[in-house]
Amino acid sequence: MSNIALVPHLVVSDGEAAIAFYEKAFGARLEAKHPADDGKRLMHAHLSLDGGALYLHDEFPEYGEFGGAKAPNRLGGASCTLHLEVTDADTAWAQAQAAGAEVLMPLDNQFWGARYGQLRDPFGHVWSIGGPLKE
Repeated sequence: MSNIALVPHLVVSDGEAAIAFYEKAFGARLEAKHPADDGKRLMHAHLSLDGGALYLHDEFPEYGEFGGAKAPNRLGGASCTLHLEVTDADTAWAQAQAAGAEVLMPLDNQFWGARYGQLRDPFGHVWSIGGPLKE
């Protein structure tokens, strides 16, 4: 299988606010967005994040159990962690916190040889930030 890219596609409770948060917290850049027919929610948004892609859309509970994915803050928690590997974990960490991310596991030098910590964004998604150890 060649030319395959894994792209996280997040479900959020407020697509416009999520775009603004990911731009501020992680330096994401909006590439495209498509509003839903109701004019209030986003059917799809494409952001670029340091050479990768991140997709998101608002919840659509009217599509039922199998077509209506839910945001983690409505489910009571996230089912995965999105990891950002960076060259300066402290700078990335400070930027995410300043944007409103909640600390779950403080950033610190870890026994496995990385500087690592975990945050929760305002939409319930868990992010980890990792990088080289700090002297």
